[in-house]
This record gives sequence, C-alpha cells and structure tokens, in this order.
Amino acid sequence: MESNKEWPLWEIFIRSRQGLDHKHVGSLHATDARMAIENARDVYTRRMEGVSIWAVESKYVHASNPDEASEFYEPAEDKVYRHPTFYDIPEAIGHM
Repeated sequence: MESNKEWPLWEIFIRSRQGLDHKHVGSLHATDARMAIENARDVYTRRMEGVSIWAVESKYVHASNPDEASEFYEPAEDKVYRHPTFYDIPEAIGHM
C-alpha cells in the first residue's frame, strides 16, 4: 500500500442534524472516498455529532483569491435590488 504521504487529502464536512447545512470540520488523508468517510466518522463523529458526512478530495475544491476580493465582489455594490433594505415588510410577517 502507498505511504500515507502519497494519499490524497480530503476535506470533511459534517451535518450535525437533519435540516442544517454541512460544516467543514477538518481534513484527512485517505486512499479513496470510502476510506475518507469511514475515517471521518471515526475522527469527527465519535460522540454521535453527525447525521451526514461529505468527503471532497481537496484538489476539487476551488476558492476565490482573497487578494482579489475588492474586484471580485465590487460589482454587487451597484445592484441595490439585491439588498432588500428598501422593501416594506408587512407587520403580519414579523421578524425576517
């Protein structure tokens, strides 16, 4: 079997209860997705914290560059219709 250093890195997401979203809880090395999920179960849900586990190979996770945040998010500032601050909410709806 390959050495642990050659195993791919996996990002692990756990959903703690039905209806909630998955949260990133950490990373681990595993040979394949099945091993990643089984190891994640053993490492991250020892106290019955989860109802669902996602394992995503790290090489498939892509992120925006923090250094380019101002250019990347700037276009949204001129689209006020995306920010519902000027809408009137009927009192019957209550707190949103």
